[in-house]
Amino acid sequence: MILTLNLDTVHLSDEQFYQLCQNNRELQFERTAKGELLVMPPVGGESGNREADLIIDLGIWNRQTGLGFTFSSSTVFKLPNGADRSPDVAWIQKERWQALTPEQRRKFPPIAPDFVIELRSATDDLEMLRSKMREYMDAGVQLGWLINPQQQQVEIYRQRQDVEVQNLPTELSGENLLPGFSLSLSPYL
Repeated sequence: MILTLNLDTVHLSDEQFYQLCQNNRELQFERTAKGELLVMPPVGGESGNREADLIIDLGIWNRQTGLGFTFSSSTVFKLPNGADRSPDVAWIQKERWQALTPEQRRKFPPIAPDFVIELRSATDDLEMLRSKMREYMDAGVQLGWLINPQQQQVEIYRQRQDVEVQNLPTELSGENLLPGFSLSLSPYL
């Protein structure tokens, strides 16, 4: 269960939010565009293992191609709408990442990833994850996968397209964005 703190009377600057996260490293925070502070619960062993496998699969492809940079759920991205979000897995094209200053790369990068994966854990609210995926798309993410093991589905989000729902897919393609990347879904669904 995610704890949402409404901070209507407290407005954290970007630097204050960064310091809050740094001073409470045992907690994982996100912040909505409205300024609501979300305290994310840790995931269990199964979800943590699945998330790690997703990062490994994307990371191996990325090392082979050298096309960009892969990020874990510990990375907070400052989205254009003011939200601070942490996808389970994220990827950014090399040129876009390198266009950021060293200071921007060191803290919470002010950039929307090009690709994100959210893996629904047993306690995640599906509608909240769908809302987060729509927020990613609005921020400029080009491709997103919401993997939902509980319903054995994957929702595929693409810019300016309707969400595609696949039931029990065996494999997902990185399409033109991630050329040659293919994810076998047997460990996840």
